[in-house]
Amino acid sequence: MVYYFTSSVVDPHATIYVGKDKFENEELIKYGWDEDFHADNLSSAHVYLRLKAGQEWDKLPATLVEDCAQLTKANSIEGNKKENVTIIYTPWSNLLKNASMATGQVSFRDHKKTRTTLVPTRLNPTINRLMKTRTVASADGLFAEKEQHLSKLRAKARERAKEVRKEEERLKKERQDEKYKREHAYEDLMKGDDDEGGGKRSNQDGWDDDDFM
Repeated sequence: MVYYFTSSVVDPHATIYVGKDKFENEELIKYGWDEDFHADNLSSAHVYLRLKAGQEWDKLPATLVEDCAQLTKANSIEGNKKENVTIIYTPWSNLLKNASMATGQVSFRDHKKTRTTLVPTRLNPTINRLMKTRTVASADGLFAEKEQHLSKLRAKARERAKEVRKEEERLKKERQDEKYKREHAYEDLMKGDDDEGGGKRSNQDGWDDDDFM
C-alpha cells in the first residue's frame, strides 16, 4: 500500500507519498518521477514529495521540507524514539539501486546532490495535521500513474518540437526573402525608372507634330 498526504503549508498544496513498508519502498524506487524528492536516512518507509512544475528540490520552503522530514521520522521505529535525527533528501533521479542492496535500501549516484535537515523532535501537531489528509492506494497503480505522466511529458515535448520547427521555417523564409531582395535590388530599381516615364512620348501625350516646326 501507498499512503498519500497533503501538505497545506504551501499554496498550492503539495502531495507527499510514503510506502507502507520496505517492500512498497521498492515500488516507489522503481516508479518514482524525475520531479520527485526523496527523504530518508533511517530504517523507515521512504517519503517522496511530488514537485510542481518549475519547483527546484534544493530551493523548497523550509516548512515543506519539515513536513517531509517529520513524516520520515514518524515512519521509523528507530527514528521516532530519537531526538535530533538527521534526514537526507535528494531528487528521485539521484537514487541508486542495485542487486546487492537489501530490499528497500538505496544509495546515491552523486553524494554532492544531497541535502540534510535536522529534526530535533517529533512535532505531534504537524503529524496530526498530515494524518488527517491521509489516503491509501494500491502500489499497483504506481506504474500506470508514471506511464500517464511520461505520456503527458512526451506530448509536451512533441508540441515544443513542432513549435521549434515552425519557427525555423519562418526564419528560413525570412532569410530567403531578404536574399531575393538583395539579389534583385538593381533590377527592381531599373524597372522603377522605366515606370516613372523613361519611355518615348507620342501624340497620346497631347503633343502635335506642328509644335516642332
